[in-house]
Amino acid sequence: MKAFAMNGAGNAFIVIDARDRRGGLHLSRQQVANLHAHHPFDQIMGLEDHNVADAHLRVWNADGGEVGACGNGTRAAAWLIFEDTSQSRLTLASKGGVLGARRLEGGTVEVDLGQPRLRWQEIPLARPMDTVQLDYSVALPGGAVLEGPGAVSMGNPHAVFFVDDVTALPLAEIGPKIEHDPLFPERVNAGFAQTIDRQTIRLKVWERGAGLTLACGTGACAALVAANRRGLTGREAAIIADGGELSARWDADGHVHLSGPVEMEGALDLTGIL
Repeated sequence: MKAFAMNGAGNAFIVIDARDRRGGLHLSRQQVANLHAHHPFDQIMGLEDHNVADAHLRVWNADGGEVGACGNGTRAAAWLIFEDTSQSRLTLASKGGVLGARRLEGGTVEVDLGQPRLRWQEIPLARPMDTVQLDYSVALPGGAVLEGPGAVSMGNPHAVFFVDDVTALPLAEIGPKIEHDPLFPERVNAGFAQTIDRQTIRLKVWERGAGLTLACGTGACAALVAANRRGLTGREAAIIADGGELSARWDADGHVHLSGPVEMEGALDLTGIL
């Protein structure tokens, strides 16, 4: 078993390659907390052996909860496998389904995250609602209100608010309120998107179980889908996050693709931690 610190556009991961470990990788909340205390991260990506796909992928948030999807983390995990092989394409089995990845020029990795889930039951929401523009609002300090986010699941739930200036929002204050609102029974990733033009979105995301991160891959994809459904962008856009730029594309076949940079920071010794 090997472990590495990696990031995708600043989104911080520990990738644990346990493909040689019998019985797979099992992490308790305490083990995740211990690991986070030594090597802070946004998500842990676990690679296990799989009899059909190139690997089985598991994802843990910083709070110890196992979740179904992480776009940038999937790209980082795929990059690690690509470095060990001559393959240019691979598949990863996950809780969110089988995900495809391909190696692009310059060390960039693109992943196919499948079709977005857009029905209220699929997000999921606590009650029936139009997911293009939710009947939902959150109060800001001073009396202003953010309202009408779009809801998208990319294997994990997202609520995307469209705002005039994403840098002016008190995200540390409103992010937890949205994440834990009863409308979202599995909690939610809260995205705040500023459409610069029809090909560019400025985005910040408060991730459930991780807080404000430098980038969020599934959040980038959710922002594109939500913006396109509102007529604000086309089906492809550059997503500018605090940690770098990602590219999201919603193909005619309904699949959403995410690409961007991956950086290897170094190997980790987890002896005595896990």
